[in-house]
Amino acid sequence: MKQVVQNYKSGELAVLDVPVPGCKPGGVLVRTAYSLISTGTELMKVSEAGMSMLGKARSRPDQVAKVMQSVATNGVPATYRKVMGKLDSYTPLGYSLCGVVEQVGAGVDDVKAGDLVACAGNEHALHAELNWVPKNLYTPVPDGLAPRHAAFGTVGSIAMQGVRQGEPQLGEVALVIGLGLIGQLVVQLLTAAGVRVVGADPDPTRCELAERLGAAACGDPASTAVEAAVAELTDGHGVDQVFLAAGGGSNQPVELAARLARDRGRVVDIGKCRLDLPWNAYYEKELDVRFSRSYGPGRYDPAYELEGRDYPIGYVRWTERRNLACFLDLLARGSVDVEPLVSHVADFDDAVETYQSLKDGDLKAVAVLFRYPEQAEEQGESAAPEVSVPEVRRTGTTVAPVRSAKTPVRLAFVGAGNYATSMLLPHLAGREGVELSTVVTTTALSAANAQRKFGFAEATTDLDAVLGDTSIDAVFVVTRHSSHAELTRQALLAGKTVFVEKPLALTEDELAGVLAAVEESGNDRLQVGFNRRFAPLLQEARKRFGARTGPASLRYLVNAGKLQHGSWYLQQGAEGSRFVGEGGHFIDTASWLLDADPVSVYATAAPGNEDLQVVLRYPDGSTATISYVTTGAAGFPKETLDLIADGKVLRLDDFVRASVYSDGTVGRKQWVSSRLPKARDKGQNAELAAFIKAVRTGGPMPVPLESLVATTSATLAVRAGLAGGAPVTLARAR
Repeated sequence: MKQVVQNYKSGELAVLDVPVPGCKPGGVLVRTAYSLISTGTELMKVSEAGMSMLGKARSRPDQVAKVMQSVATNGVPATYRKVMGKLDSYTPLGYSLCGVVEQVGAGVDDVKAGDLVACAGNEHALHAELNWVPKNLYTPVPDGLAPRHAAFGTVGSIAMQGVRQGEPQLGEVALVIGLGLIGQLVVQLLTAAGVRVVGADPDPTRCELAERLGAAACGDPASTAVEAAVAELTDGHGVDQVFLAAGGGSNQPVELAARLARDRGRVVDIGKCRLDLPWNAYYEKELDVRFSRSYGPGRYDPAYELEGRDYPIGYVRWTERRNLACFLDLLARGSVDVEPLVSHVADFDDAVETYQSLKDGDLKAVAVLFRYPEQAEEQGESAAPEVSVPEVRRTGTTVAPVRSAKTPVRLAFVGAGNYATSMLLPHLAGREGVELSTVVTTTALSAANAQRKFGFAEATTDLDAVLGDTSIDAVFVVTRHSSHAELTRQALLAGKTVFVEKPLALTEDELAGVLAAVEESGNDRLQVGFNRRFAPLLQEARKRFGARTGPASLRYLVNAGKLQHGSWYLQQGAEGSRFVGEGGHFIDTASWLLDADPVSVYATAAPGNEDLQVVLRYPDGSTATISYVTTGAAGFPKETLDLIADGKVLRLDDFVRASVYSDGTVGRKQWVSSRLPKARDKGQNAELAAFIKAVRTGGPMPVPLESLVATTSATLAVRAGLAGGAPVTLARAR
């Protein structure tokens, strides 16, 4: 098998062929799927190995002391041979991985061959194709958690042990100094525990990332921004805890901790930074300085780590293994998100080049994973799933004409099926200032029926004639899903304002084609039929809920039900999946309520049916979970939604009742009686009014095109997420 090694004397890094470790009793043999490079600890070792002997001695005074003791005991020649022999040998790298159990040793009964496990230990969870791992240093991976994320288990446990040492409580304020890999995880763990966090790091990119992941504010420790944020959040008292997650030789972190901690605050050292405590500052505030030792209780105890002797839970609540399992559970439940931390995924065979790029600074990363290709394929994994959100480009944008109040807006409909005739045209027929000019269908009779029922001036099957008619102001595309993108593209190129029913596109290529038409024509006058954000009841509920300051949790249950036999929605080969067809409704509603576009999508499906769970993550750490189910009771409401943030809850019951709860009081707005389902208003009328107004006045479209594109990309990403079994990053194209 292959393993990454380093010669500490010469600094050489290599991927060596070494024997497969035996499967000893009390542990398991694990074939690695992903292993994580610690960009702090490991890079420090790699950098030290490249130093001169004098540089090595200066960087490790503790080892120099041991050498001097050996000289006194054993003499110079013996000590020299011992030291050189130890330096001039290969040592392993790595301590955090996820893999599949290949063989189970005697005495192990909690896992079996084929199980996915996360492993820890700088002697057992190495960058190697196979590792033997003792019982207390591995834990099963929860169902649905991607192996690439489970590989963070060890560093997550280190961060968790540090947080536990700080003993945070709900409502407290903490300062995290150093926003590298451990610092970013500490930020998320504290946020999940109800603590407001201020971050300090000289790297603005890391500060921005920490704020996306939940920090209230971040800044350069040398600036006044951090001190100002602490003063504002604590009313000038100082933070309750300071977590030192920085490295290096500067004493600035320790001094900053003393300055910004409150009286009798706690300072927890997690990283390896200089600790020259300024006596007066620490004495006057009586600061409690604590150290966090690696993954938790059990570390460095051979009886625990090698012999498998667990500590009774009644005496030691959180051990190494329990911390590891707890962190994986938080990952699986979405309380912590490591995907934004993954800067690079490298093939294991490229390990030497990857380390060199990190050491030289060519690769700037928070976290880097090694991918072991054969194992990744067996687990159904792909390399860093990502969907690109296309950039909206506008060139020579056409200015929409402004119409006088007396000039009607002339509309053409392409398609006159059930949705058009039941949900759109009844709101347009007879509307003042609107003229239904032409209806276009593929069959003559359906066009004639629509003309007779809704009063279109003309009925035709000739699309080109409609697109070439300069008197028509706007075109509605209300056809089957497979034709939406192409018809929209043609109408935009013809200079028309377009209203297209969802979905805008069924594939990334179709979406790109629509945006190419926008760029070519300069015409960005487009609206997609995401009507729920216009629903009066939801608008009122959002207004009553008010602004929020912290991340939100949104839950959206869609009781979609079974389709009737023969429905064209079942033609997935031609018309796309059912969720691609209508899932944009729910994603758009969530994004509108959260006032942002999603940055990642995770999707999982129940076996044997169309039930989906879709988790969207947003830039400020908010999440939206959409449960799209077809197996529920027909009598249960179709759509229920809860938005939770800042001690408030917004509840929507199928667009017939909404409630807002805040600070122990109840403010309820019942827009219509639940006994009058025919009065259910999902926003189509208000949406059409906004669209017509935009056409008449030449003002901005009701929903920005960038938002429509982001929602469509997120909907399409669900398919990629189901195929890859891992969260999909929504990368903004540049």
